[in-house]
Amino acid sequence: MPVLVASDLDRTLIYSAAALALTMPDARAPRLLCVEVHESRPLSYMTETAAQLLTDLGDAAVFVPTTTRTRKQYQRINLPGPPPAYAICANGGHLLVDGVADHDWHTRVLARLADECAPLDEIREHLVRTADPVWARKHRIAEDLFAYLVVERELLPDDWVKELAAWAENRGWGVSLQGRKIYAVPRPLTKSAAVREIARRTGAELTLAAGDSLLDADLLLAADRGWRPGHGELADTRWTAPAVTALAERGVLAGERITREFLRAAHGETPAGPSR
Repeated sequence: MPVLVASDLDRTLIYSAAALALTMPDARAPRLLCVEVHESRPLSYMTETAAQLLTDLGDAAVFVPTTTRTRKQYQRINLPGPPPAYAICANGGHLLVDGVADHDWHTRVLARLADECAPLDEIREHLVRTADPVWARKHRIAEDLFAYLVVERELLPDDWVKELAAWAENRGWGVSLQGRKIYAVPRPLTKSAAVREIARRTGAELTLAAGDSLLDADLLLAADRGWRPGHGELADTRWTAPAVTALAERGVLAGERITREFLRAAHGETPAGPSR
């Protein structure tokens, strides 16, 4: 039976220049491979070692990029290795099969959101009304499924995100702060639901996963084994689960370690010891 590997992308496998966290002397820094270009500028990177490991993983498992990005944002990424047969975008709102959105899956997602959550327009209106232009730089709607703000973190009031989360909770929505973005996402809109659907279609009996944010917690809990890097919301809150390994590595080196652990597990090898 195939092994299914579902991994978050940003700040898990791929990293912007600001998120690389290269703390070693320049002469010892790893060689980097650009995997995303936006508006003719390089945007996201992996180490060359991670790129080779991911290529090898594509031959050993069903690799599924699993992201909160919209389909358009995801399609800017050019990952090494075989083109993934499946990908998950919009936090599970879209399931791509050979690059094409599965209409039936999306219809099922919309029906569940309509039954269980306050409408997107109510959430959007609240964000527009309560977010201060002093620190809220952009208001965005993603795939007509969820909303997010681009903010100046140093100006963001400490309690605003907590207050938003409490308000959203009563309406069936969750809130996640990732870098300069604050996401408001319907709670039934999950990566794990889409991963379970792919596992059903492929017959996978072992699911591996990785992620760094609170939006990845359900994905990690649904997997047989998971990894989280030493940075991000999950690390900041010291989130743990029995089948999830908390790595010490931060930044792009965490992405390399995660791809290495995926490949080891896909080959049935004994897990490596705790990271230092």
